[in-house]
Amino acid sequence: MMRFDVISAVPELLVSPLNSSIIKRAQNKGKVEIVIHNLRDYAFNKHKQIDDKPFGGGPGMVLKPEPFFECIEKLLQERRYDHIIFTTPGGKIFNQKEANRLSLSENIIFVAGHYKEIDERVREKFATDEISIGNFVLTGGELPALIIIDAVIRLIPGVLNDSESALDDSFQDGEKIEAPYYTRPADYGGMKVPEVLLSGNEKEIKKWKEEQSKLLTEKWRNYNNWR
Repeated sequence: MMRFDVISAVPELLVSPLNSSIIKRAQNKGKVEIVIHNLRDYAFNKHKQIDDKPFGGGPGMVLKPEPFFECIEKLLQERRYDHIIFTTPGGKIFNQKEANRLSLSENIIFVAGHYKEIDERVREKFATDEISIGNFVLTGGELPALIIIDAVIRLIPGVLNDSESALDDSFQDGEKIEAPYYTRPADYGGMKVPEVLLSGNEKEIKKWKEEQSKLLTEKWRNYNNWR
């Protein structure tokens, strides 16, 4: 069973997504265990303070080191972790190759920052991986952690049914986008499904899908090469 531990200052952001859809199914099947850790449970003072003003001045509040050290060191005493991942705008951009790599792990900790930043000493001491989901800034690291967890869980054998197989997903075969999909009705408001998909001719259907995949992949490349 694969285990994810997620450390967060706002754990309520994580509860619903981690208990829905395929992620919930994976847990029910015993394929995955997900444990959310409320950073305030590891705060030292009676006010459960987890942030403070930054040294050197500047706007915003910085998450204090003590709660993170307390939580992470406790987890490391309990088991070995393959990765301690910091979700951060300055990290390596996440992609399908990275999802495949992480899916081979047994235990992963996600450290989700919030507010302005996490005290740098936490990163220096514990981070094995720093991952970003794109060149933009969010309120915290919880949403990136959810995205990464979702992408990894669906790759674990037995999580998806055969009909939902992740092997055919976009980006599993390098930089390749899947062909479009259609279902019933074949004609909706005058918008018709391509005839080839209704023909039953497997050779022609395969050819059509390959052509459409090439067109969509080229379109994706044009989007991402745009400046």
